[in-house]
Amino acid sequence: MKDIREYKTNLRQRYRAYRVKLTADEKSRLDEDVFQRITRLNQYATAELLLVYVSTPIEVDTRRLIEYALSQGKRVAVPRCVPNTRRMEFFEIRSLAELSPGTFGVDEPQPDPERLVPPEAGGLCIVPALCYDEYGYRLGYGKGYYDRFLSGFHGVTVGICYSACVRRSLIHGRYDRPVELLITERYIKRTVPPTGKEKFRNRWEKNHHG
Repeated sequence: MKDIREYKTNLRQRYRAYRVKLTADEKSRLDEDVFQRITRLNQYATAELLLVYVSTPIEVDTRRLIEYALSQGKRVAVPRCVPNTRRMEFFEIRSLAELSPGTFGVDEPQPDPERLVPPEAGGLCIVPALCYDEYGYRLGYGKGYYDRFLSGFHGVTVGICYSACVRRSLIHGRYDRPVELLITERYIKRTVPPTGKEKFRNRWEKNHHG
């Protein structure tokens, strides 16, 4: 377990450093390309409900996406961490102005029970990560909030990431759920489960590199 934690810590540091070093212009161009690919998806066009994280400065921007989806009349829900737990819940919002700094300083909605969107409600969920692999498995921030939420989610999952933060494969657990689509500034990829050969490769990396 110590080796796996070190492996993940090193990757988090690497991809966080890459994002921090992006200039404002570079990040703006990358975010624009990702935005265009998301909004051209058939899955986005047909989705009535969008579940999407509220981006921080080092993440692929979602604030423009939230405003755009709201302007189209879509229902939009964003996450709030449940205090003193490792769970999060999504609440529907009408505007970014409704958000205020919450857990870890991330903008969050108010916990209005009438606006709570349960995982089984489905919809299209935009999932963040510091790193993805080609099969849709993700490396998050290490708290497990999305892992827990996605275990009960019944809709379509889309991971968004910069292409420089995508690896061929990541070590993942038995219960980790890959996203169904992976979008970067360069491509849209439908992810597939690893083949037998790739499963062997993942096990080899786990045994030899932690």
